[in-house]
Amino acid sequence: MKKYCNIYKFVIIFLVVLIILTCGSYKIGTSSVSKDSFEVKITIPKESTYLSISNLLKENNLIRSESFYKIYIKIFKPDNLKAGIYTLNRNMNVKEIVDTLEGNVKSEEITITIPEGKHIEEVAEIISSKINMSKEDILLYWQNEEVLNSLIDKYWFLTDVIKKEGIRYSLEGYFFPDTYSILKESKIEDITYKMLDKMDEVLSKYKEEISNSKFNVHEILTLASIVEHEAILDSDRPMIAGVFINRLDKSMKLQSCATVGYAINEWKLSYNYKDLQTDSPYNTYFYEGLPIGPGNMPGELSIEAVLRPTKHDYYYFLANVNDKDSKKTYYSKTYSEHRQKCVKYLGRSC
Repeated sequence: MKKYCNIYKFVIIFLVVLIILTCGSYKIGTSSVSKDSFEVKITIPKESTYLSISNLLKENNLIRSESFYKIYIKIFKPDNLKAGIYTLNRNMNVKEIVDTLEGNVKSEEITITIPEGKHIEEVAEIISSKINMSKEDILLYWQNEEVLNSLIDKYWFLTDVIKKEGIRYSLEGYFFPDTYSILKESKIEDITYKMLDKMDEVLSKYKEEISNSKFNVHEILTLASIVEHEAILDSDRPMIAGVFINRLDKSMKLQSCATVGYAINEWKLSYNYKDLQTDSPYNTYFYEGLPIGPGNMPGELSIEAVLRPTKHDYYYFLANVNDKDSKKTYYSKTYSEHRQKCVKYLGRSC
């Protein structure tokens, strides 16, 4: 009987020692790799699980043991793992790593800068360089009828006029030029909303002036896009807007080179007779009145210039492109005066 008691004691002691050793090993196995702080960024792919990333954590020297890490996961069963970029530290133990993975995903942010005066094709190219989508597919998305209808329903300043036959790109002129911070994994619809939200914010500041204007939003952005292209200095914008409005009031053709460039899809310092005679609803040398739609993305100063033009009696203006230092624009009341200034400052007739 004494013999069996000794065996029983031995088994108990052995099990206690085994439990102590196992617990000790588990504690060590789930402890931090280092006492020193060392940040490591890891990318968790889509559809990953806590168990499937054990090798990723081990390869980045964030855990001591895959086995003990997996035991921890099976015991505590943490919530679903989200894909993204996480910042972890080698002084974190397994519990701290899992806690971070459960709730502190840090998706990488990138910036997209859309300068004033860019055309929609250029905007698509800029965005394409930042996200996993081609320029062509972005443009197709912006021309999708279902997308356009949903945007018209969402934004007060978008109307069915953007779908008018002859308009090259429905959303040309409607994306506000700015610098946007987006998540790297953002989709084109998210970026589209951001740019339109910003335009909404800007236009909303002028709602009363828009309602009192002789122009609707589409016409305001159309004229603003011409001003955006033609003005060299910010101070010229209200003056140039005033010139174009004076011409519209007199039923004179606007004769803006900016619209010729958009019509032929080529921008030059000067255009020949053939260019000026291009039959396009964008060409204000060929057709009277405003073009069918905007030709670029105008900034706020150009929009404001159309709503608050300088009142004067000028009908012509000339930017002295030969003098890059002064960047001066000359205004004339008559075509005769304008021609004289062309010869004087450009060395040619207009």
